[in-house]
Amino acid sequence: MASTWKKLKKSLIAKISTNHHHCRRSFSSSSSSLANGIASSPSPSSATRSSSILSYSFSFRSSKKICAICLGSLKKGEGQAIFTAECSHPFHFNCIATNVQHGNRICPICRSEWKDIPFGAPRNDADSLRNNNIGQARLSPYNASLEDTFVSGFRHNLHQPALPQLETDHFYDDESLPAIHADPSSSARPQAITIKALPEFPSVLASDAVSKFAILVGIRAPPFHVDVQQFDRAPIDLVAVLDISGSMAGKLALLKRAVCFIIRNLGPSDRLSIVTFSSSARRILPLRRMCHSGPDDAICAINALSSSGGTNIVEGLKKGVKVLEERREQNPIASIILLSDGHDTLNGDTRSLYRSVQNHTLNPRHNLQYLYLLPASICPRNNASGDESRQLTIPVHTFGFGSEHDSNAMHAISDISGGTYSFIESIDILQDAFARCMGGLLSVVAQDVQLTIQSISPGVQIGSIPSGRYRSEIFNQGQKAIIDVGSLYADEEKEFLVYLSIPASSHAEGEKKLDKMSLLDVLCSNKDSTTLESVQLRCERVEIRRPEVLSPMDRMVCLEVDRQRNRLSVAEAIANAQRMAELGDLEHAQAVLSEQRIALLSSVSAQAGDALCKWLEAELRETGQRMANMQLYEQSGRAYVLSGLSSHSWQRATTRGHSTTIILREGVTTSTSASISYETPSMVNMVSKSQILNHGSSQQPQRLNKSRSLIQQHK
Repeated sequence: MASTWKKLKKSLIAKISTNHHHCRRSFSSSSSSLANGIASSPSPSSATRSSSILSYSFSFRSSKKICAICLGSLKKGEGQAIFTAECSHPFHFNCIATNVQHGNRICPICRSEWKDIPFGAPRNDADSLRNNNIGQARLSPYNASLEDTFVSGFRHNLHQPALPQLETDHFYDDESLPAIHADPSSSARPQAITIKALPEFPSVLASDAVSKFAILVGIRAPPFHVDVQQFDRAPIDLVAVLDISGSMAGKLALLKRAVCFIIRNLGPSDRLSIVTFSSSARRILPLRRMCHSGPDDAICAINALSSSGGTNIVEGLKKGVKVLEERREQNPIASIILLSDGHDTLNGDTRSLYRSVQNHTLNPRHNLQYLYLLPASICPRNNASGDESRQLTIPVHTFGFGSEHDSNAMHAISDISGGTYSFIESIDILQDAFARCMGGLLSVVAQDVQLTIQSISPGVQIGSIPSGRYRSEIFNQGQKAIIDVGSLYADEEKEFLVYLSIPASSHAEGEKKLDKMSLLDVLCSNKDSTTLESVQLRCERVEIRRPEVLSPMDRMVCLEVDRQRNRLSVAEAIANAQRMAELGDLEHAQAVLSEQRIALLSSVSAQAGDALCKWLEAELRETGQRMANMQLYEQSGRAYVLSGLSSHSWQRATTRGHSTTIILREGVTTSTSASISYETPSMVNMVSKSQILNHGSSQQPQRLNKSRSLIQQHK
């Protein structure tokens, strides 16, 4: 065996020597281009060869002058001990001692095995430091391709980086928040949330008792009047949990560009941490403010990523949660964005997970083993005390890439934590998907929003509130109800149907007959995200007439109530069809969608040309097409449907599908289309900014909206 290895080694040295002159010339040319701020993009066929050339060039030209681990100078007299291995390659003693500490006896340059190794590894008395290199991101910029160094249009000077920071056992090293000085003279303070409450019909016959009378209760957040970046908004603590497994190799460049877009659009009070995962997970950037050197350090960390290993989503989320749970200071908003293109290969099968989650009963008897692996901050039911109501939940917004990602798990993670799930069918629209999500997260104007609904007439009882994934509860035998909405983005709307039972009108003999009947009072409370002040707003009472005879006007249904009922019915039909598709019964799934489409088109609001109904009809049609056969459903239908259900259940925009073109039908404006798809103006502006960066400001407006959701495509 030893003789065979010697022969191979001699052969390899001979080949390296033959190509040595060519390698040096190639590296010099590349270095010249970088010095001029030009990053050439090698063709796919030459990518492997270029990487090999760069490696050889580095080993021959620089191994004597630069530490191959940290790329720092190896000049003597600079205060750092130098270790020279038996193969004659020198390194900083601290660098190589840390490398050897975990049993690595292979030279990083020539790959020969050492017999003599450094005696000890560096220690830090303040914190026990460790460096887990197995299946993780490599932090040296040397491992990044030349074109990645300039990803997303940034030009960064190539400087000698500091020693790589070893990951600590505890994450209470977050950067301190700036002192906040309130400006009482500021004229840009957010306005109050507005409330509306509309009855299904303006009148109910006095002699009639109605068992299910609908009231539309809606709220709308105040708008931004200036750019999100400059507005006195609530700052965010954001953790990006990124998949860098081997399957991400061909997608890494666009992922880097998209994350750099996020970095560019965070403000000086926002903080970002980056966690990467493959077979294991690692925090490559602590929670840093995006000011001063913060953005540059974040971009360097992103550009140094390379892909390898398996997929350990659970470990990545645990580390992301740990960053937020152990921070010393807290911004008002905290969130995690999770990106993956595959199945969790280290934590069991999750393919049947969704069927147990979709019914929203949160029944502990269901076999949700995968969710049980998640931290309680993501999955409140995992709280050891069993009290889910007191568990602080961190929303996780998930992004699944391509046809091979685990849509069941990605949707379940977002659904249980209060986040949204986006299906990125084409990696080209990843940055736009990020932009849509960040447009919302960077525009939070209200938190802890809660609607309180109170019955104010005898016999009027609240029966049910189909509130999607928002928690609702009915008290006092139907006399009172609450809906926990949580946070609201600027200009964001939420609408809920409240079903009442109304008794027949009665009055004692001699009493004056009342023509009107008061049904409900609606109260909204919230915390302002910038001042942290509690705000309460009382709405006008909901009243109806109780005539002896109904006029034609009394029989006219409220179009807003009807359209909201259509939205809920379509979402329910799609969920039912999806459950049938999971069982392989596509015939009945198609029948459910077809029946709902007929019912939708015959509704009053659809007959009146309501824009929402047109979009819902298009969504039913698209869903049916993606359920044409099991192969298509497995490839894209499941993910497309789950992303749509995520959007409906939270009434919040998601990106789904392969949206490469936008078809704006005659008479429909961008603002109208955006409002229907739950997109807010801040989201639209951020997506437009992304597309301008990608395609140039000379594009026509219709082309700038290329990644809009299906709602906008079919308007």
